[in-house]
Order: sequence, then structure tokens, then C-alpha cells
Amino acid sequence: MSDVKTEDPTGENRRAVVQGTDASAATPGGRDGGSVGERSVAGAVDVDTMPTVVMIGGGQLARMTHQASIALGERLRVLAGSATEPAAQVSPDVVIGSHENLDDLRRAADGAVALTFDHEGVPVELLAALEAEGVSVLPPSTALIYAQDKLAMRVKLSELGLPVPDFADLNGPDATGDPAEELRRFGEAHDWSIVLKAVRGGYDGRGVWIVDSAEEAMSMLAARADDTHLIAEAKVDMRRELSAMVARSPFGQGATWPVVETVQRKGQCAVVVAPAPALPTDVATAAEEMALLLAQRLGVVGVMAVELFETTDGRLVVNELAMRPHNSGHWSMDGAVTSQFEQHLRAVLDYPLGDTRPRAPITVMANILGAEQTPQMSMDERLHHLMARMPDARVHLYGKQEKPDRKVGHVNLVAPLDASPDSAADVAELRERAERAAYWMSHAIWTDGWDEHSD
Repeated sequence: MSDVKTEDPTGENRRAVVQGTDASAATPGGRDGGSVGERSVAGAVDVDTMPTVVMIGGGQLARMTHQASIALGERLRVLAGSATEPAAQVSPDVVIGSHENLDDLRRAADGAVALTFDHEGVPVELLAALEAEGVSVLPPSTALIYAQDKLAMRVKLSELGLPVPDFADLNGPDATGDPAEELRRFGEAHDWSIVLKAVRGGYDGRGVWIVDSAEEAMSMLAARADDTHLIAEAKVDMRRELSAMVARSPFGQGATWPVVETVQRKGQCAVVVAPAPALPTDVATAAEEMALLLAQRLGVVGVMAVELFETTDGRLVVNELAMRPHNSGHWSMDGAVTSQFEQHLRAVLDYPLGDTRPRAPITVMANILGAEQTPQMSMDERLHHLMARMPDARVHLYGKQEKPDRKVGHVNLVAPLDASPDSAADVAELRERAERAAYWMSHAIWTDGWDEHSD
């Protein structure tokens, strides 16, 4: 039995249970309601074949979505910039082209039942043009804009009454004052405890500048105001960062995974602990319900990550939205009944959503990040030694060249069934092992001093 939440704006029935094959009767895209193969974004699709989904972008997210598509019998086509991109290396259906070229997007969408994303970089005006031609863009351009544009997202969430940091538009087309004067006003109001952010394009720490003084903030504005749309945000007095992953189908089914803790280093996710240790039940429930509400109000279809700050006084504040599979959901590949990648495909195909319950009491994901100096030992040999020492480690490599701090893979470790997420010792032990494994894969060095050639 899977705990799948359905949309219910009244809040009276937010946790409906969908059991077994009964779920198919609830979905108009199910077999009794007309095969999903009958829906076409650009030209007819043979109803005797399984459907094709196209994913824009050939990175690791598309690569792992391709893995999920194989088990479902679906074909995942990818639009990649080159044949060497992670997904292009493994998918049998690759279109080489640019996500910023409308004709390339049309070629990729031809014959597919849905178009979805490995990243949020596709210009929304191109997506709107595809939608006008009948392409099923999921999530739609009207939702994706809130993952692309931080200012639009902050304004929209404020209108919905959801908690966001205090913010100010410094130099956008709708800004009313002088950027320097607006920054000074905002900075003084917050004792210069502020962050400057690029409205578009930033991720993994890029496009975010933490400043410590008025002079530093003004200098940063002067250096970037001519070519970068900036907002200022108040720093949040936070305890830690969390992520609430949600999936939503066109029919309106919604499902959430347990809320996780994310550990950031150098501005990017390094470790994920699922579920978030010592998170009060009411806070976890509030985070999941916030994610469900956002998915419904924004019209999201597919998987979305709602990145959150947990403040020192126990409140939740929304930081970012990602409308695609997300690093904070990689743990689900080995730690949940349904992975985020399978769920994303289920959602965009309007299939009944899968069970999101964890398979283990604790799962830890640690990113394999490129070292400053690539080890002389090959990745293949490093993998061999890790498998020998930690046979329970689940390694996922992306087929990417190693570069400093680049995400080239991740390791998942699941705890035994007698472990407890409420035990700090159990969480610490599993996290240490996962981080040790990932560091070994990055650096060919065991952090505990173990010699891989010893007896």
C-alpha cells in the first residue's frame, strides 16, 4: 500500500491511499481511459508501441532517467549538445542540438508524447511556441518560469502566503529606484546581513554572493549591475537546509518522499541524509504539504524539489525550486520504493504514481566530486577497491570527465533495518561511511588511513 497524496485544496483529504491496480481506474490516462500512446505532441504515435518521452538536456539526470525508462519499457529520447554528454553515451535515441534553438527542440519533440527537462535552461518563449504547436511540455512553461526566475518565484510565493526571505529587486526592468540606493536601503534595514543573487542562471553556488559589509555589497553591485539582473535577500538564521521532493501528474495525483537534510559545501550539495534526522513530525508534515500545495498552485507536472531553510526557531523558509529530478532525490534510487527518476516518468506519462516509502530507516547519499588533482589511479581501479571494501555501497557514475568540484557520480548507503533515524550514532556512522566512500572515489585516499593493498 502506497501513501500517495492527492490534491485537495480544502485540506480535508490530503493523504489518500492508492492501492494496487485500483490506481489505474483513478487516472484518465490509464488503459481504460485511452492509451497514453494515443496522445502525440507532434504527429501520430503508433498505439501498439510504448510511448517516447523526450528530455531536454543530456546530463546525468537524463542518464539516470534513461535507466528508469528501460525498466518501464519506455523510450527516453534526449536532446544533447554533443554525443559525449552523459545521457547521449547510453541512450539509443539522441538528437544533437541546442536547447536554445526552436528547430532543434521541434526535431526532438517529433513523435514524443511529452517533453520534459534535465535542466531549467530552455527559454520559456521557445517552450510557449512549442505548446502553441501542440507539444505537451511538462512541466509547462507557465510553471517552469518560477524555477528559472528567482524574482518571479519570490513574488509568486509571497502572493501565495508562503515563507520566503525578505528580498528587493535591485536593477530589473520593473525596479523603480537607483540600484545603489535600493541596495543601501535594503542593506541598512537588515544590518547588511544580506546575500546578492543573480535572478537567472545560478546553481550549485554560482550566481550567489554572500557579502559581509556595505562596501563589499556596493562593490559587487557595481561589478555586475550592467549585465546581471540582481536581487538582494536577507540572510536566514538557519539551523540547516532541507529538501521536500514532490511529484505531480496531470490528473492531479501528488506524492512526496520523506523530507531530507542536505549538506552544502562550496555552495553545492555534498551529502543528503534521508529522512532528515531529528526533524519534528509537524515540521516534516508542513514541508510535505507546502510542496504539494506549490506543485498544485504552480501547475507543476513531474518531479519538483522544494529547497528549504529550517530556521533556528523551527520555522521553514523556501529557498529554491527545481522542476526536474534533483540531487537531493538521488538517495531514492536505492533508498525508496520508487525512485525520483521513475516517478518523474510516471508523472509526465500520467501513470499512477508510485509508492514513495523508504526501503531502509536511513539512507545517505554522498556526491563524488572531482578532486583538485585527479588521482593517477583510474576510476575503474578505485571502483574495484571500493567494492572490495564496501560491498553494500551503491555507486552511480555519470560518465563525466573529472574536474575540480564537478559532480561525476554519487554513492548511496542504506542502514540495516535495526538502525534508527532518531539515533545520532546510527546516522553519524552511516554518513561517515558514505562520505568515506565518496572521498575515496574522488581522491583515491581513504580518510581513515586504510591501505587498500594491505591484508
